[in-house]
Amino acid sequence: MTFKKGEISDAPETQPMKNEVTESSESGSIQLKKEIKLHNGVAIIVGIIIGSGIFVSPTGVLKESGSVGLSLLIWGLCGMLCMMGALCYAELGTAIPKSGGDYAYISEAYGPVPAFLFLWVALLIVMPTGNAITALTFAKYILQPMFPLGCEIPKSAVSIVAILCISFLTFINCSQVKWAMRIQDIFTFAKLFALGVIIISGAVRIANGHTENLQAPFEGSTLDFGHIALAFYSGLFSYSGWNYLNFVTEELQDPYKNLPRAIYISLPLVTVVYVLTNVAYFTVLSVPEVLTTEAVAVTFGVRILGVMAWTMPFFVACSTFGGVNGGIFASSRLFFVGARQGHLPDCLAMINIKNITPLPSLIFVGLLSCLMCTTSDVYSLINYTSFIESSFIALSVSALLFLRYKQPNLKRPIKVNLIFPIVFLLICVFLIILPLYSSPMETGIGVVITLTGIPVYFLLIWPKRKPSCIENTIVYFTHSTQKLLRCVGETHKRTD
Repeated sequence: MTFKKGEISDAPETQPMKNEVTESSESGSIQLKKEIKLHNGVAIIVGIIIGSGIFVSPTGVLKESGSVGLSLLIWGLCGMLCMMGALCYAELGTAIPKSGGDYAYISEAYGPVPAFLFLWVALLIVMPTGNAITALTFAKYILQPMFPLGCEIPKSAVSIVAILCISFLTFINCSQVKWAMRIQDIFTFAKLFALGVIIISGAVRIANGHTENLQAPFEGSTLDFGHIALAFYSGLFSYSGWNYLNFVTEELQDPYKNLPRAIYISLPLVTVVYVLTNVAYFTVLSVPEVLTTEAVAVTFGVRILGVMAWTMPFFVACSTFGGVNGGIFASSRLFFVGARQGHLPDCLAMINIKNITPLPSLIFVGLLSCLMCTTSDVYSLINYTSFIESSFIALSVSALLFLRYKQPNLKRPIKVNLIFPIVFLLICVFLIILPLYSSPMETGIGVVITLTGIPVYFLLIWPKRKPSCIENTIVYFTHSTQKLLRCVGETHKRTD
């Protein structure tokens, strides 16, 4: 007995699944529902961009720029540049309204091989390590109050709590999309509330005349181009995640309107919050203190909030918790789409018939992320791929220009001025070249990791007829997944 993708067995033990399919989808189709509203989209973008960095160590820009004024200017310019890139992705996301983000756009413009390489790097390192690092930061700050000041938290305890965090959020995402979006909304609000407290406290300090650290703001500014470039690199890294809503376009209600609206709201909001939060820090901490303190927001809280200083570690934990949730939600859709295109096993493109969630893909992401929490090399792994991420973002933006030429009649609900993709592409090229000079070893390793996907593609993906042992293993695993997780392939309503 065999299953075809999108079908289930007629065996008696699986017969109830047919009834549930009928009940779960009166339209006669099984596909992910459009349950993401505008405010959910804003929460995804803001919640993923604002992680722990602005609370813990917003020092990279200050260290390289040399002065308060120049660092604040660079924070603002980085926000504007990311807004420029996000507008390019708004055109791509509405012209190619498919989930998967960069994967879908690269595939449309340049074909399956570059798209698979993006998926390969995302699968091996980018997505699971990003989720793991955020979860480990959550674990560190949630455990911090339980240990005496100055006492090191055991690494095993941090790893266990991080794994529990990922497991819980994977369960929530598997259960209901609405539950996942509710958590995203709540914890995004929590981090914005915490940053609002910092900003208002800073405004009160300025009103009371505490501006000594803001006097002569550009004194000490570097004139070295290399340091300014590194300052921009650090700033742009802090805005990473602005393109994650494009990974879930198919589940966004009215994407032609809500995708660009979410971008218009989110990026200016994050930019203003980042700049004002840094200003607030300087009303309490001097430049040397900001550069040397282990956790800027925590130190700020100790000096300003008094007995309520404990709330800052709590809000850092909230911020990272929401970031893990958004990362799991978005990355699972990337792997779902990759499997749907035949670049990953078919079982990852299946949908649970009761909850209408991509259950196998979510479990897969959760397991990979938990695995990364157990290795001490997780932080070094992410360093290898910053260069690769910039390269694929550049490839996606170049796809916009290529499709303008190749498919001039393609329906584009949003059509940005060509100056935006050209300028942003030049910036991406700069971000690609810079690591070649500053960290050639990490860059080389990142390139090697990416290129390992080429033999994988031509050995396992490209051949239409695979060795029987591989085919039988894939079929067995797919059938087992269908039975165990009560899943079927994505199906659409008959039109005949």
